[in-house]
Amino acid sequence: MTQGTLRCLIVDDEPPAHEVLKAHLAAIPSLQWVASCYSAPEALAALRSTPIDLMFLDIQLPKLSGTDFVRTLVHPPRIIFVTAFRDFAMDGFELGAIDYLLKPVSFERFVKAVNKAMDHPIAPSPVNAPASSRFLYFRTDRKMVKVFLSDIRYAESLKDYVRIITAHGPLITRLTLSALLEMLPEEEFLQIHRSFVVAKDAVDAYSSDMVRVGKQELPIGPLYREVVRQRMEALRWP
Repeated sequence: MTQGTLRCLIVDDEPPAHEVLKAHLAAIPSLQWVASCYSAPEALAALRSTPIDLMFLDIQLPKLSGTDFVRTLVHPPRIIFVTAFRDFAMDGFELGAIDYLLKPVSFERFVKAVNKAMDHPIAPSPVNAPASSRFLYFRTDRKMVKVFLSDIRYAESLKDYVRIITAHGPLITRLTLSALLEMLPEEEFLQIHRSFVVAKDAVDAYSSDMVRVGKQELPIGPLYREVVRQRMEALRWP
């Protein structure tokens, strides 16, 4: 990557939108396409693994909307929202978006938005932020609720919803367990069953077929037993 180049991530659930944006990116030498994602969990994984300077983010995404996804990010990159509906634009600006693009995205309008991004400074994200300062936002009871990662004890799948047990009580949000798992740090959380994810620090006891979190015993599924055993034994004092 040359100096002054912006590393770009495209997040959209429609393949044609990816093709248009990638073609526009390729026409501007100062932009570098890094990855394409089709959902918020995929985008979160990309942001964790690769430095991103500019994210082109669709608002209407499966599992978690683009605007709700941004609310979960502690240190988001520069964001340009992409949407087929003008009415969604205000939501984007309230979240600090640099600009929004209406589909189909013309090259002229794309260049205008990119110029704004290049003139927009962004502070670098701190490295290795302590667990007590990291958080996610979840929609529940028609509002977004901040949940610190260090407060999460475990989560239970309820089909299209997840019940998250925290140090301050439970909350239910419309999210699949797999989507939640992709949002959580892999080194701190562990899936023990198709219906349960636990915070490793919250485990008070475990055996070959269960883990205990506080007074609650959670089952370990047969398919997860070996991974759980290895991950938990790695925490034991030498």
